[in-house]
Amino acid sequence: MQIATPYLMFLGDVPDRLAAKTAYGIADWRPEWCVGQLRMPACAADLGIPDLTLAEAVEKGCRTLVIGVANAGGVLPDHWVDEVVAALEAGLDVASGLHVRLGSIPRIAEAAERNGRALHDVRHTDETFDTGKGTPRPGRRLLSVGTDCSVGKKYTVLALERGMRERGLDADFRATGQTGVFISGRGVAIDAVVADFISGAVEWIAPAAAPDHWDLIEGQGSLFHPSFAGVSLGLLHGAQADAFVVCHEPSRTAMRGVKHPLPSIQAVIDLTVQLGSLTNPGIRPVGIAVNTQAMDEAPARALLAHLAEAHGLPATDPVRFGVEGIVDRLVSEFPAGAAA
Repeated sequence: MQIATPYLMFLGDVPDRLAAKTAYGIADWRPEWCVGQLRMPACAADLGIPDLTLAEAVEKGCRTLVIGVANAGGVLPDHWVDEVVAALEAGLDVASGLHVRLGSIPRIAEAAERNGRALHDVRHTDETFDTGKGTPRPGRRLLSVGTDCSVGKKYTVLALERGMRERGLDADFRATGQTGVFISGRGVAIDAVVADFISGAVEWIAPAAAPDHWDLIEGQGSLFHPSFAGVSLGLLHGAQADAFVVCHEPSRTAMRGVKHPLPSIQAVIDLTVQLGSLTNPGIRPVGIAVNTQAMDEAPARALLAHLAEAHGLPATDPVRFGVEGIVDRLVSEFPAGAAA
């Protein structure tokens, strides 16, 4: 799948920032690709880049309208179809990370064919996966896990990729969600894979590698989330993770989209080790990543110090304060040349 850049980011009329997390992720990690944003009235998200009309976007060289939204059910609202059709008529391709296929909507399919434009459904793949086998394979793998959805699992492994490479380590980000695929150019949106093949798809994403190579696998959902625990478990088993980082957002009182309370960080550590041991008996935690965006710096640092002491693990906000402590832990616990 070759998606033409640069992008015009479409935010629709989403009610909050989290609903546009795909767009924010692309803008944060590939800002050079994001020329502008297209927002409808009442949109509550703002990437901080220029608002453009379709004509302005084409004039500035945009080639693809990216639907940068991750909404419940992955549907394309009916009142967005006119905007997508207009983009195709203006000469843009359209790329989406939603569950619904763009080509399944007759007006969009007809407009794409009439204008000779491409439709990209990033969440869907033509790849055929085996069931997971759980057979040990060479290479090192790290998985981000969470106390909830949308707590920074993708940002954590992207920050770790950057930090580990700066230290001379061989490390690659492995995308398992639509935003990650947009950022990395490869990967599989795991939540669109048939359940029996989730762990096999993760084995395909992070295959056998050189003994000291690290695949940094983007986690999804939470083992404690009643909606998405199945995806999280398949990821855990397929990753055969040597190491994991627990991601957390401290301001929440309930899990996103449901009324269940958040589990404790220790509960996540214990269950991840228990369940992950099925395919890697040596699995262990190496850090805690906390999204402190809503906190002032002093209380954020105090919270991180408390968590580090309570759990005996480096704790940081990867975006705000870096990942040096977690990289130090990885280097210490998994020295080069010591891989089994």
